[in-house]
Amino acid sequence: MMKKHIVCFGDSNTHGACKDPADSADHGSRFNEYERWTCLLQRMLGEDYLVIEEGLSGRNCAFEDPIHEGMSGVAHITPILMSHEPVDLLIIMLGTNDTKAHFGATPVNIAGAMERLVRKAQSTLCWGGHEPKILVICPPHIGDGLYDDDAGLKMGPGCPEKSRALAKYYRQVAETTGCAFMDAEGIAEFNQIDCMHLTSKGHRCLAEALAEKVPALLG
Repeated sequence: MMKKHIVCFGDSNTHGACKDPADSADHGSRFNEYERWTCLLQRMLGEDYLVIEEGLSGRNCAFEDPIHEGMSGVAHITPILMSHEPVDLLIIMLGTNDTKAHFGATPVNIAGAMERLVRKAQSTLCWGGHEPKILVICPPHIGDGLYDDDAGLKMGPGCPEKSRALAKYYRQVAETTGCAFMDAEGIAEFNQIDCMHLTSKGHRCLAEALAEKVPALLG
């Protein structure tokens, strides 16, 4: 019997970027396969599931980035989903990069981009004959300490404030589109180095929360 395919579509926090080498077992720039939330979720769910990582550092919901190529989620979601067909569940965790100042997007704009991404995914012929099942995760809040280093200069001003406002609008998007919703604030923590990447504890806590939620979503 084919396993249940779970595609995890996100940014550097799905890729597993580590900004504090002391927090990683390998002391590297990426958490390893025993630390990333996607890999932890795979082990927690067991052999009946296949958890597929589709994390790209810098990815956003729907904006063409004038600095970095290929970062628009809506531009790439269809071929990614088709390559993993049949998809039983799509988990989307995006929004951190959408707050970058050079996009000029408000929280309402970012939620609109998320809705566009969700509807594109729902219309993709990858669902194996069943109704699309999508879980939208609002990332944890970007910390105010972001502006203590170069990361803050790259993101631009206003990011923490926009990040804190996203959950309300993402919840509305989920209700409008018939998706499940989870707010990762208070579940998964960001580090105190650049204040916008998960700690190893954050990865573990997110995986634990999802391991409880996913089986119910899939029935």
